[in-house]
Amino acid sequence: MISSCGPNLTVGVASSTSLGADAGATVTEMGGNAVDAAIATLLLSLVTEPGIVSLASGGFATLWVPGRGPVVIDGGAEMPGRNATPDRFGQQLREVELAYGGGMRTLVGFGSVAVPGMLGALEAAARDYGRLPWAELMAPAVDWTRRGFPLSSAARMYLELCHEGIFGWEPDSFRALHDGKGGLREAGELIVVEHLADSLDTIAREGTAAFYEGDVGQRIADHVTGNGGLLGRADLASYRVCERVPLQEEFDGWTVATPPPPSVGGVCLAAMLHLMAARHDEGNAAEETARLADVQLAVIAHRSAHLDPTVAFDAESRRLLALADAGELALGMSSPSTIHASAVDSEGLACSITASAGYGSGVMPPGTGIWLNNCLGEIELNGPGFHRWAPGQRLPSNMAPTVAKGPDGRVLAIGSPGADRITTAIQQTLAHLLHGGLDLESAVAAPRLHVEAANDAWRVAAEPGLPLDAIALPVRTFEEKHMYFGGVSAVLHHEDGRFEVAADPRRSGGTALGSAAG
Repeated sequence: MISSCGPNLTVGVASSTSLGADAGATVTEMGGNAVDAAIATLLLSLVTEPGIVSLASGGFATLWVPGRGPVVIDGGAEMPGRNATPDRFGQQLREVELAYGGGMRTLVGFGSVAVPGMLGALEAAARDYGRLPWAELMAPAVDWTRRGFPLSSAARMYLELCHEGIFGWEPDSFRALHDGKGGLREAGELIVVEHLADSLDTIAREGTAAFYEGDVGQRIADHVTGNGGLLGRADLASYRVCERVPLQEEFDGWTVATPPPPSVGGVCLAAMLHLMAARHDEGNAAEETARLADVQLAVIAHRSAHLDPTVAFDAESRRLLALADAGELALGMSSPSTIHASAVDSEGLACSITASAGYGSGVMPPGTGIWLNNCLGEIELNGPGFHRWAPGQRLPSNMAPTVAKGPDGRVLAIGSPGADRITTAIQQTLAHLLHGGLDLESAVAAPRLHVEAANDAWRVAAEPGLPLDAIALPVRTFEEKHMYFGGVSAVLHHEDGRFEVAADPRRSGGTALGSAAG
């Protein structure tokens, strides 16, 4: 989607959901900027994509602020258990097998719930960089949850693969997604989650203090601890959002900014971009595709061996970036559970936000309507073992909301859901857009590959349409483009006022343009 803007402030929005993008346009017409639009978009997506994400998520926002540069707002999930006795650790988990992505395991239940930080990060971003009151940004989410929202096709697809193991064991959670006969609701059916609108209305009126210290948070904490989990009142009350200096990489003249540790996604994306920039020798299409796979393998293999198993995550992250910088990271070695919103306005303010609730714990505290995360149960992000992090420590994350500025003044906000495919989805889109010269919509839609582990070896998962002859690894091919490979949402603003806005065809995303007096 490409459009020109008029004399008023215009905001381009791209989202994992069409409802979310429309909410971003609505708040823009009320006088909001790119930050307001991205926040309203994400808030609505958090509560209308059941299974994929929830209000009790962790997440990051990356902004490019005109006159200041990039900044990251860290609302990542945190290890709970501040007031828990030692015998509570390692308890209350249930292992489930999911058919998603060809098969995987995750841990759910009361012990899998981490301290969620996304709401706090959104409120901080609104306060420091937005224009509109918090309650106005919450209004679309309150309205849709009170009258009911249609179940999206992406959420329905995910729930089909995991609703029995994750969302079928706690009564309130089960009732919200199933009909009177116990069948999973179909895509397009209206979903009314009991008590959710009331919780949102309270958070809109009282701010996120209601979630971290007030009645909503107390209901959540008491239900989790009352059933043997770790998340308690002290964990919620102690949570603090923080601003961080982003990682920055130069790629084809662009400055690309992405989250630093504890975002393993941001660290890996920065390393991939550095390796790609160091090897700009042009080849044929098959060689270029093989180069993308080589870069992925080098970084993902290093991550698997050194980042995933460690509790010294910051030090290992710095080591990965230093190896990439020194050219010593070898090339050629032998979670739809996320949502994203991107927004850029005509003043050059860019905002990219990604949120994740893991795969969902299945827990819905009575009287709240809020599904809780299973961030402690994401096996791929808890290499040291279940409940091995120290209480209060930020957890690693695959999320990598990214902003970039070009030498010609263009500004980009980009991100993706997709667990460990987040990094590779963004990597390939940036390669096609910044280096390959594709327009934004074509770059987002281009076929993707992803290097993955299988039976203690590496292989390439690939969509149709890629020349794979030069790839040395085993390849498994998909019959069509698939949500397994992420769901990129991106907005690009040109110096002449034009917007390019793109939502990934792999998911039921949406785009919108909103305009109001500046």
